[in-house]
Amino acid sequence: MTKALTKAVFPVAGMGTRFLPATKASPKEMLTVVDKPLIQYAVEEAYEAGIREMIFVTGRSKRAIEDHFDMAYELETELEAAGKQALLDIVRSVQPDDMQCVYVRQARALGLGHAVLCAEHLVGDEPFAVLLADDLMRGKPGGPGVLKQMAEVFARTQSSVLAVQEVPLEHVHRYGVVAGKDIGNGLVDIQQMVEKPKAEVAPSRTTVAGRYILTPAVFERIRAGGRGVQGEIQLTDGIAGLLATEKVLAYSYEGKRYDCGSKVGFLQASVELALQHAEVGAEFRDYLKQLNVASFNVA
Repeated sequence: MTKALTKAVFPVAGMGTRFLPATKASPKEMLTVVDKPLIQYAVEEAYEAGIREMIFVTGRSKRAIEDHFDMAYELETELEAAGKQALLDIVRSVQPDDMQCVYVRQARALGLGHAVLCAEHLVGDEPFAVLLADDLMRGKPGGPGVLKQMAEVFARTQSSVLAVQEVPLEHVHRYGVVAGKDIGNGLVDIQQMVEKPKAEVAPSRTTVAGRYILTPAVFERIRAGGRGVQGEIQLTDGIAGLLATEKVLAYSYEGKRYDCGSKVGFLQASVELALQHAEVGAEFRDYLKQLNVASFNVA
């Protein structure tokens, strides 16, 4: 029986230490690229893919995420009274009426696999997506978003699907790495999966980006895997365990990934999305054209 993809899990309990002091009191997922926080980009991507139940695995000091997707009565009342309909529409669009947000705590930081396990009772026996907000993913201009592309693959195959991209060999130690048989249409039937291997033993340069569609069988595999790299419960190890009983596909998506877990990636996203922004893009482009980059020295 064909199963529909209706749920997405957002692991948002991380500390965001690479962005201190900005993340001392604010969640890293609430860092803003132009005029939206990172978590909103991820939720909008899931919504575009047809998902309507958003499950946030949160931690301490993450209330701002819940508040962001909650109704802001005072703000909406003030905007409505002032006749600022355009702004009111923006505020209300953050959580459409047909979207449900659910929150669960990850009490201890035991890794991405553990964060996914925290959502098991909410996911149940259904396929689900996992989106890492640190990875801001954009489809090609005018085309579908990355998760929507993956959802179309899942609808055809009913197999777990991982978004992948190639990276330089010297960077493979930062990622989960996959290798397998090319079956066409941007898909690889994964035969091997390793978490953060050294370059000399990496099976390929194909690495997992921050988008996954998984079958519920992965929960048992995560539990069976125990603690892996860095003493954490790794999602990669759980997915690798699935290979013995299920097909898992790697999908080379159409679009671009910004690593907003790094300062440089975050700045790249800010510049490129600002240039594409309907309200500020033209003015910002003119500013960059007249900017004398060489006149700025590194502090």
